[in-house]
Amino acid sequence: MAEMSMNKAIHAAVRRDLQRFIDALGRFPEGDRQRAQQLATAWANFDQQLTHHHEGEHDIAWPALEQIGVSRDLLTQMDAEHDTMATALNAARSSIASLRSTASAADAAAALAAMQELQRVTVQHMDHEEAEIEAVYLEKKDSAELKAMGREFAKIGPSQGGTFFAWVSDGAGPDEMAAITSGIPKPVYTVITGIFGRNYRKSVAPVWRT
Repeated sequence: MAEMSMNKAIHAAVRRDLQRFIDALGRFPEGDRQRAQQLATAWANFDQQLTHHHEGEHDIAWPALEQIGVSRDLLTQMDAEHDTMATALNAARSSIASLRSTASAADAAAALAAMQELQRVTVQHMDHEEAEIEAVYLEKKDSAELKAMGREFAKIGPSQGGTFFAWVSDGAGPDEMAAITSGIPKPVYTVITGIFGRNYRKSVAPVWRT
């Protein structure tokens, strides 16, 4: 089993959702308001997860990484890529809102184009980040700085945490699950996803089973 960081496991969840949206929008049935609402529900979760992840990188991860030797110039590049992603995210957010309102073929096509652009810039950024930083996360995982970083990321309420773990685990492979559960006792993971991840399992996961 190949070792990976929690960061890379989150990236895998982002990649899965982007492809799910593209697949769903590519076969969207014109006029299907129920399906438009389902996709809007899934989008609200994805939007929140991606925004939280990249804001957290800027506020929490980058300072920790700089402390252990990652260059400020590289982190500045990462922030510039985040800005590009934010522009694409805004466009996708607007297009999904329009599709939710109209369920039209034209708005489905526009949402598909926006999602493809979001996928392009997001995957480009994540590939770059993983190439530059993944080895650092693995090599320095036991450092005081990265342990403190992990504690900061963990400062979320049980509802948000349960939704996050249910989302990041949905469709994860063995390597990703090992990374996701490595820092949390199995009974705690079971409880938080079982109880506090219930809304994700009821409202979002079924969107991708349709």
